[in-house]
Amino acid sequence: MNDTRRAVLEALADGPVSGPGLAAELECSRAAVWKHVEALRDAGFDVESTGSGYVLGGDSIDAYSGPAIEYGLEAPFEVEYHETLASTNDRARELAGNGEADVAVIADEQTGGRGRLDRPWVGPRGGVWLSILCRPEIPPARAPLYTLAAAVATARAAREAGVDAAIKWPNDVIVPGDGDDYRKLAGILTEMEGETDRVAWLVVGIGINANLEAVDLPEVATSISDEAEAVDRRRFVQRVLEAFDEYRSNLDAVIPAWRELAATPGQRVRVAVAGTELVGRAVDVDEHGALKIATDEGERTVTTGDCEHLRPVE
Repeated sequence: MNDTRRAVLEALADGPVSGPGLAAELECSRAAVWKHVEALRDAGFDVESTGSGYVLGGDSIDAYSGPAIEYGLEAPFEVEYHETLASTNDRARELAGNGEADVAVIADEQTGGRGRLDRPWVGPRGGVWLSILCRPEIPPARAPLYTLAAAVATARAAREAGVDAAIKWPNDVIVPGDGDDYRKLAGILTEMEGETDRVAWLVVGIGINANLEAVDLPEVATSISDEAEAVDRRRFVQRVLEAFDEYRSNLDAVIPAWRELAATPGQRVRVAVAGTELVGRAVDVDEHGALKIATDEGERTVTTGDCEHLRPVE
């Protein structure tokens, strides 16, 4: 949302305001004010014309659109919203190539989403399909902290929505069950480009099963609406973006926050790494987010891999 349109929206939220009054306040023409009002209506805002001027309807902020998400967002992201998109990560990568930064790409429906190892990711309407483009001034070794920060942000938002969410290393938000049983709530895919000493850009893709029915999900998955109740996706996305911004601004706080929400440490795990498998007890993560595993051959550290929680040995 551009600055003038945001100023129009904020003025409308404060009460009835006339077109001439807005034009004078914003130093633009009445025609420009009308165009901004129409654009806000197209974005889902209920802008009414009354005898006292324009006024914002009470339910306007319930819209799920770019301007609605940006409105009241306490994080410095521009929101690019699409009704349907093949992949929010692919679109964020395009924006990175155009030199953009701090953009959140959101789709109501994602038709060609993917997870780790190019696995397909179902993205029907009702979920939250989000990719965040950043240009952090960090070495590549610290990039995994952005994945953990996104997991913490997602788990926090889910808990605020009433779901007993936890984090499974390296990139899943889950609802734990008994023993090794769990249901997947969200997945995260981070992609980046850079050199040996610096990150040029980084895209964190987050797919969250928000207001989805069980029939629309894989058997091992769950949704926020199944676990608790349907959420206001606009506010939910805002909370994810705000928490993510909080942690990317203070990377030293990521690991302690991750540990508080993590389900993996202490679990018996199997991690597939470069064609081999490690089996042992997950001990902790190091300062870069790599997983430490106690195996029969000693402690091993893995930076990436598919991690499976196993049933404890009787």
